[in-house]
Amino acid sequence: MVAHALTACQWILLSGCVPASLYAMVAAVAMPFFAARRSGAASVTHATSAAARTSHPQHPFANVGVSVLKPLCGAEPRLYENLRTFCDQRHGHFQLVLGVSSPDDPAIAVVRRLQAAFPMRDIELAIDPRVHGSNLKVSNLINMAERARHDVIVIADSDIAVEADYLDSVAAPLADPRVGVVTCLYVAQSVGGFWPRVGALFINEWFAPSVRVAHAAGSRRFGFGATLALRRATLERIGGFEALKNCLADDYWLAEHVRALGLRTVLSRVMVATDVIEPTFSALWQRETRWLRTIRSVSPRGFAFLFVTFPTPWLLAGAWLTGSLANGPFDGVHLWAALGSGVSTVAGFAARMLLHARAARHERTFWRDLPLVPLRDTLLACQWLAGAFGSHVTWRGARVPVGASASAPTTRGAALGAMDVMETSDGG
Repeated sequence: MVAHALTACQWILLSGCVPASLYAMVAAVAMPFFAARRSGAASVTHATSAAARTSHPQHPFANVGVSVLKPLCGAEPRLYENLRTFCDQRHGHFQLVLGVSSPDDPAIAVVRRLQAAFPMRDIELAIDPRVHGSNLKVSNLINMAERARHDVIVIADSDIAVEADYLDSVAAPLADPRVGVVTCLYVAQSVGGFWPRVGALFINEWFAPSVRVAHAAGSRRFGFGATLALRRATLERIGGFEALKNCLADDYWLAEHVRALGLRTVLSRVMVATDVIEPTFSALWQRETRWLRTIRSVSPRGFAFLFVTFPTPWLLAGAWLTGSLANGPFDGVHLWAALGSGVSTVAGFAARMLLHARAARHERTFWRDLPLVPLRDTLLACQWLAGAFGSHVTWRGARVPVGASASAPTTRGAALGAMDVMETSDGG
């Protein structure tokens, strides 16, 4: 019997299908179940949050003051509801600093309403138009930091909701002097119709699993705008927020500067909730492509390996490849290739279903969004291709150049590995 070699196309498909299936399996195992969560913006922590509440009943930072900095920009949907979850904290001593850059910002009215509803809370509104660099969010933070009075600083995006033990939980690891920054993952909830649902899958079934996989592999090179908690002294050691004023991925680079001091990054067991509000395909495409282009600018090698993280197109190609190999020449090479392709494709489909089940908040959500899974993965593949090109992103209506950050800490360099994970904040 004459053995026939596989074609170049068959080898390419096989080399993409098998890693994509393996990634889907690892991601499905790495993700926790979310089905036990109650509905509602404030009920957002996963199953281990109960452990987080009991593991630090009286941690050394329990009575240390915390200043929460929340940069705002516009009256986002559910802004008041999200902000009030920060007023319901059990932590004994904290301050909320809410900052805007314009006296005409509609978020001001929301903050005034919050101050009236919680007169017992220390809520300060900072209205300051000063611009310190190209990153307007960081300019806002620089202005707000002048009003922060406490030894622990927590930076949190404007569109997240938290539970009452949030501040206790994120401050607790900072009692260890080896810990430099604490960050939180998040679960997305759609606000609106079809496209916000698709956008929520981007976070729950792509971004969060990629973080879990990277974390399980030992990577700690991440920082998420949903929460960044650090000691004031640490912030001062890296040069304050001024070190980030011309940086696009300020959340990532803040944590990277802290790591350059030899301090650890801790991924908190607490998860917060974030709203996905993009009402149109165009708005969603712009936001998600911005994330991917920023990943490319920070970690080109990591960006290149993202092709394995959206498995559905590869699995469909694997199903086609299996059939093609099975109908081809009957020899050892094609037989083993067909077997490998078939097994990996079946396992990959099962793993992708399990990942969707683990990310679904309810059984109803699982079935409602199941038809969106192929669309979500295919859209991600297209966005990854689009993210490979382009020199700018659009953020808050402004065009921001994508490139190596001048704020990268020189002691560590800017060369990042394939498992590095970062996020570009959508906060004010």
